[in-house]
Amino acid sequence: MKRRTTLITGATQGLGRGIALHLAARGDTVLLHGRDRTRLDAVAAEVRATAPHATVRTYLADLADLDHVHAMADQVRAAEPRLDALVNNAVAGGGSEPLRRELSQQGHELRFAVNHLAPYALTRDLLPLLAASAPARVVNVASIGQEAIDFDDVMLEQGYEGLRAYCRSKLAMIMATFELAAELTGTGVTVNTLHPAHLMDTDGVREYGLTPVTTIDEGVRPTVRLVTDPDLESTTGRYFDQFTDTRAHEQAYDVDARRRLMELTHRLVGQLNRSAQ
Repeated sequence: MKRRTTLITGATQGLGRGIALHLAARGDTVLLHGRDRTRLDAVAAEVRATAPHATVRTYLADLADLDHVHAMADQVRAAEPRLDALVNNAVAGGGSEPLRRELSQQGHELRFAVNHLAPYALTRDLLPLLAASAPARVVNVASIGQEAIDFDDVMLEQGYEGLRAYCRSKLAMIMATFELAAELTGTGVTVNTLHPAHLMDTDGVREYGLTPVTTIDEGVRPTVRLVTDPDLESTTGRYFDQFTDTRAHEQAYDVDARRRLMELTHRLVGQLNRSAQ
C-alpha cells in the first residue's frame, strides 16, 4: 500500500478532521492546516494518538488572507520533500448571519475568497512540489449546491445572501478545477472535485440553521477515494456526486464563462506565475 503525504485544509473539524484520521490510519503522512493554533494542535494530538505510525505536521494560516495562503505554500514547499495529494477542504459556509456580507483581508467577498480564490492560489503555488511528486492528486471539496456566477456582480454586492454566495463560490471552484485539469494534462497531476455528502453533520450546516441528514463519515469515504483509489490515478477534470462521476451546473461547461472566471481569478490572486519560482 502506497503511503502518501497529503495536505488537508480545514482539518481542525468536520470533514477535514475525518479525512485526516482516515489517511493517518493508513500510516500516511498528514499535513494538517487550520487557522486556530489551539484547535490545530488538539487535532494533531488526536491524530497522533489514534494513529501512532502516522506522521503528522501542522500549518497555520487564515485562508481569508491571500498573503497567508502564499506564506503557507512557501512553508510547505520549504519543509516537505514531497506532496502526493492536496485536499482543498476548508470552507466558509452560509454563515449564522446570512444577510451580513463579509469581506476577505484583500476586500473580496468572503465566500468567494475562501472557497475559490484561496484553494486556487494554494494549488498553483504548490504545483512544483506536486509535479515533482507525480503521480499526484488535487481534490477540491465542492458541493451539490451550485449557482451561476453573475459576471456583472461576482462579489454579490447586490442582493447578498450567504448561501447564494456559498453556492456561487463552489461553482467557481468546480470551474477552476476543470480549467486546471486541462492545463495540467500530461504532468502527472490530476485535479478533481466532488460533492462529498448531502448536509453532513458539521458546524457549518448547523450554523446556517439547517438540519444535518448524513454523517461526516459518509463524506469522508468518497473524498478519500479520490485521494487513494489506484483506479483513479489518471482520472482528471471530473465532478463527482459522492462516488458517481456526473455533471455539475451547466455554467461549468460554458467555455466563455470559464475564461472570464479565470481571467478574474488570476487578476485577483495576482500570482499566476508564482508557481514557476
